[in-house]
Amino acid sequence: MAETTPQIVELTKQNFAESINDHPFAVVDFWAPWCAPCRAFASIFAAAAQRHPDALFAKVNTEEQRELAAYFHIRSIPTLAIFRDNIIVFSEPGALAAGALEQVLSEAKSLDMESVRRSIESEDAAEPAKGNSRAAESD
Repeated sequence: MAETTPQIVELTKQNFAESINDHPFAVVDFWAPWCAPCRAFASIFAAAAQRHPDALFAKVNTEEQRELAAYFHIRSIPTLAIFRDNIIVFSEPGALAAGALEQVLSEAKSLDMESVRRSIESEDAAEPAKGNSRAAESD
């Protein structure tokens, strides 16, 4: 906890849901202390947090929070995930340059969330048919 700034929250299994649910726009950095690209990205992430006080900026130490990393299928670090209204609207591995991070944040903020929700609903409506065929295959 000592290495985080006041603008960046350290997320754990215990506080993840309540932290994300309380914010309409959350930016999460999945990282590990041994990861050189993660350490390099940390200053870019912290600077962005200061430029965007309206957003929740948070970090998940994948070494300490293995369940969270597994839940979000984190295979490579750093991985940046952006949540809008509890929906992941961006998730991509790799350290971003400051300009690229600003572009991603701007694009995520400008999304029409009603359109995103409709898209998710139509995907979910198609899923049961796929799910049933998968279930039949596994029997």
